Amino acid sequence: MAVGRKKKSKFYFTQETENAIIEYNKCDDPVIKNKIYSERIAYAFDKLVENIIHTFKFYYFDSSAEYVKYEVVSFLVLNMHKYQEGKGKAFSYFGQVTKNYLILHNNNNYKKLKIHDQINVLDYKRNVGSEHSLLDQSEMSREFIGQMLEFWNINMTNIFKRQKDILVADSILEIFRRSDNIENYNKKALYILIREMTGSNTQHITRIINIMKKYYNRLFGEYYSYGKLNTSNTGSMILPMN
Repeated sequence: MAVGRKKKSKFYFTQETENAIIEYNKCDDPVIKNKIYSERIAYAFDKLVENIIHTFKFYYFDSSAEYVKYEVVSFLVLNMHKYQEGKGKAFSYFGQVTKNYLILHNNNNYKKLKIHDQINVLDYKRNVGSEHSLLDQSEMSREFIGQMLEFWNINMTNIFKRQKDILVADSILEIFRRSDNIENYNKKALYILIREMTGSNTQHITRIINIMKKYYNRLFGEYYSYGKLNTSNTGSMILPMN
């Protein structure tokens, strides 16, 4: 009797993958890190991104799907250190990060389609103008934005402890990182984009924005006074979470 080929498991992102990510983050040896990634993580990241691209039909990029997949996987690797053991399943975390990245980086046709579809759900009775002042970059130099982003890269997990808060904050910062691509969008559209990226409601996003505004005001004051931010020693900048 012929021996059949062993059936490949349909589960590509398993507990072993999560364990490997945790080991990767704890490891300081670049050779061992590379081995952990190539042998135990790479395939899972590749399949995760590929499945999300096709499941949610992210087909509005100028580049090929294969190139987009490579770009997103690279983004996951660069941000792998942000995953915290015990703060939720790695599969869910990196799945959400992937969707956030793809939503934000889809081309203008996709963005306009989603904005038109969802513009009616925005609560226009809210004073969104004041809530969005954090997103108004017209008076900020690129140098200040770069230093501000460095501050948040260092202090994000010191200021925000809950994963859903970190996702919202990181989505707001991603808008700053990609300002050249979305600078012509009005504030209401950007607000909707953040809501779609994170799945958070308006009140939650507003709360995170208000916290970040406090840091923005302190950081901009420091930049205005000294011409730069001391992002390497920011302990005194950590404000209480009221």
